[in-house]
Amino acid sequence: MSDDAQAAAGGEEEILAARRAKLERLRAEGLDPFPHAFPGVEAIADVRAAHDGLEPGAETASRHRIAGRLAARRGQGKMAFLDLVDRSGRIQLQSRLDVLGEELHGRLLELDLGDLIGVDGTAFMSKRGELSLRVDGFEVLAKSLRPPPDKFHGLQDVETRFRRRELDLIGNEESRHLFVARARIIATVRRYLDDAGFVEVETPVLQPLYGGAMARPFTTHHNALDRELYLRIATELYLKRLIVGGLERVYELGKDFRNEGISYKHNPEFTMVEFYEAYADYEDMMRRVEELLPRVAAATAEVLGSARDDLDFTPPYRRVSLGDAIAEATGIDIYAVRDRDALEAAIRERAIDIPTADLTWPQLVDDLFSKVVEPTLQQPTFVVDYPKELSPFAKDHRSEPGLVERFEAFAGGMEVANAFTELNDPDEQRARFEAQVRFAAEGDEEAQPYDEVFVEALEHGMPPTGGIGIGIDRLVMLLTGRRSIREVVLFPAMRD
Repeated sequence: MSDDAQAAAGGEEEILAARRAKLERLRAEGLDPFPHAFPGVEAIADVRAAHDGLEPGAETASRHRIAGRLAARRGQGKMAFLDLVDRSGRIQLQSRLDVLGEELHGRLLELDLGDLIGVDGTAFMSKRGELSLRVDGFEVLAKSLRPPPDKFHGLQDVETRFRRRELDLIGNEESRHLFVARARIIATVRRYLDDAGFVEVETPVLQPLYGGAMARPFTTHHNALDRELYLRIATELYLKRLIVGGLERVYELGKDFRNEGISYKHNPEFTMVEFYEAYADYEDMMRRVEELLPRVAAATAEVLGSARDDLDFTPPYRRVSLGDAIAEATGIDIYAVRDRDALEAAIRERAIDIPTADLTWPQLVDDLFSKVVEPTLQQPTFVVDYPKELSPFAKDHRSEPGLVERFEAFAGGMEVANAFTELNDPDEQRARFEAQVRFAAEGDEEAQPYDEVFVEALEHGMPPTGGIGIGIDRLVMLLTGRRSIREVVLFPAMRD
């Protein structure tokens, strides 16, 4: 029985006391249980790769230095086996009395699961075909004063996994791989944009006026300036001001904040990449999505070892207009019922279960689409050509009156991207802002505020531009097959 198991009979206090006693014994022996560094460490995965194909029972003269957390221990006496885990994987250690000597061998076996150690060892393949390191020497790198979650068999409690992500990462190898995959996805997005000539920029998170999306903001107070500021809901308006300034291709990858409900696909803070390209339109943005998604899907598969076989990211993707998509799913022609009350009546007539009270016509259209149509869009799909009322920053459609050149990209039943041929006529933009002010007066809490500074920027002249925002969190959900945004955000917002 392990020391933790023996102490557990007396409760958590005994477990913690037993571990602290070992900490003090290390110090009493003149050992630093929290040293400054352990240079020259190799990743466990690299050690494994270096000996791929080694025959069972084979010995080598290859010495390696690794470090990680003790995850398991088997055996006592003259020989024992331990498992060491780092970010890249797990490897078996062999501790032998005749190699280490009685003092070091005994000290190694006295360590607790969860302790961090550095090991120098010689590689060999066990008779069962498991690559192992025979321990020639080791150092304690951090004494763990609390036991690991669930003996490293995996932290199962969902609430604890999300609230205490460090325990989730310790206990679940799958979680470690997931967040490495997330990092690879972000790196792939950046590489694609950098290679395409885009300039990465940074715009304010604290803004005197929010805008660029249909959402409610978080508000904060700046004491020194004695003024209200908003956490940005999007980077759009600042990025388009940079297009006006002549940067021509810009992107920003960072956090946005929206004071809205929490759901399986909504977190109050989330990661977006927005990019804008001068002399382009929404057709060009569709092409870029079709170039980018296969790349990030391949990068994800490299980390996780396999790709989602239920989704096909091979272009071209299906295209359907917003009006046709709603008509196919509900039988409602939204343009035949452009009046708000008529649309509400059509929804009620078909017994479609969405709330309608106090919603404007564009809000009804948005709810109808998002709650009825969106969940059915499993394969990559571009939904194109939206009503002007839903898109205050998109340019009028060049051939369809009353519509704008906008698309949203969907896959796995959720939106992952939103793009426009950007509106660059300052007079039309001013009129759109004024319409949003009217919607706000009618009770739309997510309507756009009027931004005169942005209009004045457009008056200096913005070239024809295509722009897009891609949700990184949802992209990770999509590519890793996760159903909740809380699974792919390291520290998601949680209720008390």
